[in-house]
Amino acid sequence: MDLLSGTYLLAVLLACIVFQSGAQEKNYTVREELPENVLIGNLLKDLNLTLDPDVPLSSPLQFKLVYKTGDVPLVRVEENTGEIFTAANRIDREKLCSGIFSENRCFYEVEVAVLPDEVFRLVKIRFLIEDINDNAPLFPSTVINISIPENTAINSRYSVPSAIDPDIGVNGIQHYELLKPKTSPKRTFGSITNDQGQNVFGLDITETPEGDKWPQLIVQQILDREQKDTYVMKIKVEDGGSPPRSSTAILQVTVTDVNDNRPVFKENDIEVSVPENAPVGTSVSQLHATDADLGSNAQIHFYFSNQISSLAKRLFAIDNTTGLITIREPLDREESPVHKLTVLASDGSSTPSRATVTVNVTDINDNVPSIDTRYIINPVNGTVLLSEKAPLNTKIALITVMDKDADLNGKVTCFTDHDVPFRLKPVFDNQFLLETATFLDYEATREYAIKIVASDSGKPPLNQSAMLLIKIKDENDNAPVFTQPIIGLSIPENNAPGTQLTKISATDADSGRNAEISYILGSDAPPIFNLDRRTGILTAVRKLDREKQDRYSFTVLAKDNGMPPLQTNATVTVSVLDQNDNSPAFTHNEYNFYVPENLPMYGTVGLITVTDADSGENAAVTLSILNGRDNFIIDPLTGVIRPNITFDREQQGSYTFQVKAVDGGRLQRSSTAKVTINVVDVNDNRPVFVIPSSNYSYELVPTSASPGSVVTKVFAVDNDTGMNAELRYSIIGGNSRGLFTIDQLTGNITLKEKVITSDHGLHRLVIKVNDLGQPESLYTIALVHLFVNETVTNGSYIQELVRRNMETPVGQNIGDGEITPQTNDYVKIIIAIIAGTMTVILVIFVTALVRCRQTPRHKVVQKNKQSGEWVSPNQENRQIKKKKKKKKRSPKSLLLNFVTIEESKPDDPSHEHINGTLDIPVELEEQTMGKYNWATTPTTFKPDSPDLAKHYKSASPQPTFQIKPETPVPPKKHHVIQELPLDNTFVVGCDSLSKCSSSSSDPYSVSECSCQGGFKTPGPIHTRQL
Repeated sequence: MDLLSGTYLLAVLLACIVFQSGAQEKNYTVREELPENVLIGNLLKDLNLTLDPDVPLSSPLQFKLVYKTGDVPLVRVEENTGEIFTAANRIDREKLCSGIFSENRCFYEVEVAVLPDEVFRLVKIRFLIEDINDNAPLFPSTVINISIPENTAINSRYSVPSAIDPDIGVNGIQHYELLKPKTSPKRTFGSITNDQGQNVFGLDITETPEGDKWPQLIVQQILDREQKDTYVMKIKVEDGGSPPRSSTAILQVTVTDVNDNRPVFKENDIEVSVPENAPVGTSVSQLHATDADLGSNAQIHFYFSNQISSLAKRLFAIDNTTGLITIREPLDREESPVHKLTVLASDGSSTPSRATVTVNVTDINDNVPSIDTRYIINPVNGTVLLSEKAPLNTKIALITVMDKDADLNGKVTCFTDHDVPFRLKPVFDNQFLLETATFLDYEATREYAIKIVASDSGKPPLNQSAMLLIKIKDENDNAPVFTQPIIGLSIPENNAPGTQLTKISATDADSGRNAEISYILGSDAPPIFNLDRRTGILTAVRKLDREKQDRYSFTVLAKDNGMPPLQTNATVTVSVLDQNDNSPAFTHNEYNFYVPENLPMYGTVGLITVTDADSGENAAVTLSILNGRDNFIIDPLTGVIRPNITFDREQQGSYTFQVKAVDGGRLQRSSTAKVTINVVDVNDNRPVFVIPSSNYSYELVPTSASPGSVVTKVFAVDNDTGMNAELRYSIIGGNSRGLFTIDQLTGNITLKEKVITSDHGLHRLVIKVNDLGQPESLYTIALVHLFVNETVTNGSYIQELVRRNMETPVGQNIGDGEITPQTNDYVKIIIAIIAGTMTVILVIFVTALVRCRQTPRHKVVQKNKQSGEWVSPNQENRQIKKKKKKKKRSPKSLLLNFVTIEESKPDDPSHEHINGTLDIPVELEEQTMGKYNWATTPTTFKPDSPDLAKHYKSASPQPTFQIKPETPVPPKKHHVIQELPLDNTFVVGCDSLSKCSSSSSDPYSVSECSCQGGFKTPGPIHTRQL
């Protein structure tokens, strides 16, 4: 039971080892001598091989027959299908298993590798060769001689040399017989016919324990040598094949004299052991035999039976006399470990004695292991070509090691002698697969000489080695490598076409075509560059222009000629160096700047922008003014233009000059541009009234004028331009009754309502003209006097009224203090009485003091009397007295009186109420009297109007005046009375404004104002903010 369990476990263990190693065994039975292409089996089906769809295969499924170089395989395996066919070389069992004549099985073994490596397995196929009857049995000789004593008893048996048939089983020897002759020849002396011999002798077959069939001749009749000493017969041997095969031999029987006792061996079966290295002549065994006869019949002769093999006859010798068996030739256990020697001992009688000597040749470690290499990858000229891309565990060859020795002497281990990327993987006993252990690299090692060593376990061990050459086949597994992954170049612009820039170089660790490199420009490379595919020389096919593009960055490819090709890329950066090939360029050929006329000196006029397409010093531009340096300066670096003058658009509206730009190149380049500076108007000029020409002029408004008719016109001009010169007219005072209106665009003053009796008299209108300038509007105020009456009967008197009205505050209407027409006569009577009384008193007083002198006062009184007819009754004479007192003042201490205007907002926004006082120095009157032509008729008088000035001349013409601000107020409204020319006006000005008070209700009375001032020439208009 224990033995069976151990055997079972051993079988399971072996099965696991075979399974893990990817090895299988498959047995087939095949008859010998089959013709070519006979199907034996199908490995794909018989091994039940199925492919896992999830496991990708590097190559199609393949069945590779593994056999030793030089061997001729007896079977053929279809690589694609795994079908096994017989080959052209027929299987001969007798040749394949020579020396096997028994029922022992004859096998033929091959190995088949299932590829690729993903499904690799090694299959050992054992073909059991079935014997066919292809060999006829043959006797050792065509003539067989047998001696039989004459006194042999009937039924005595004599051995006949047996025939030999290489076939086995039923195809081996099955039958012997003595053939009957076709004719019966006559008897002659010394011989009998076949018919007679067949009657005398019979034939019987005995079978040995080994299964051999030996023929024996049986004596069936009494022999008499004296009557017949020789019998000749034909013996036939036949096998059991279908059809049977047979052969014959001549059997010649000689009748000899009688020898009654046979030799007898001491031992019939002897077994001895002889080491295989026993020298020639070594005694193997000493046979002993005895014979009971005497004399010559007792002399024993030893010899080998013809049944022993030819090898045994060659290796051993027997002494015919002594029976000593010795070694004739050196033994070899590996050739035949056991020899069976059949020794016959004969004393000359008919039947020799038989003894069997079994010689066991013991093993001596005299054989080195043998190495049998069967290539899975077929070698070329003895060298295996293996791709460097071969995966791990790629099977290269099946290594079979054998040692003809036995036991430990025949136990062999196999290994490689040094570290290589290959290993020996055991699959069966004494069989190893040589496979890759690591990834291969052609660039590291291009070939391997693998020394495979087989060593037995003898003492001392014997070794055998075999060399296996493997050359690594280069695969395109290395992409080209640039010597510089980033190639930086600096090239001056304006190069000649075809200029060589650099030579690009790359290396490839592969060999052959795999290392042949072609250089290609990348898809991002501009067409301005060219790259030689073979040499890698990079050239510029056209002239480079840094100003168009100063830097190029593109890729170049290095591509090998492998299959498939591999490539790598590098970045080429080309920096184009600048040359001074561009002149400075102004952004405009002509620059026009607009500056306000109030721009301060050295303020910023504008910026000249100039560029230079070059770089560095070649682009460093310096600016200068070619002409106009007296008026302007320019920053040479920034291009900012500044004036070194002050502008006045009214004097000069534009300036033009040239600006030059020079770069900093070695050979300097320059360019010029025209600059025009336009002075933009600033609202710095107040409107100036042209009509009326004087604040002392007046116009006659006939009482018959119809409403809507134009009674007069004002007109003003503004030295500014644009909106700054757009003017608007308005009446801001003196039109309390709303009798007049003014067109704000044309300045036409029209009669608004029909004139009534109460409207008669002198009307003073305060006219304001303002521009539309921004951000602050400027204005001027003028006085327009309108005399409403049928005619002008006394022009001088009206001028006096105008002069007196000028003394009335601007904000007060001149009609405010007038009495009604009913009281007019009463006032005149009172004034006449007072005047008369005073005249009488004065006449008396003057007559008394100065009798001979005529005082001018009388004239004044006369004049006052005459003017009393025109003046309203409420006017008092004290105004004249004040003027006389003023004449006494020194001109040096004279304080210029001026008008104070207080502006209030009435309910009606179209009218502005102005309050003010007017005080005019007497000295100023005297200075201006001579300049004014009083004989000139006002332009506003009608041609048919009487000129009263011919009879009445005023002694004190009144100039125009200017209003100045008293205190700073928000700049919302400005009231300015225009300064008219000096030929008919003068300017009064004060730096500070004093409130003036009047002690009289007389609107024509003059109040004294305490202010300092002086005469002014015509100049800019002063504005007072209210």
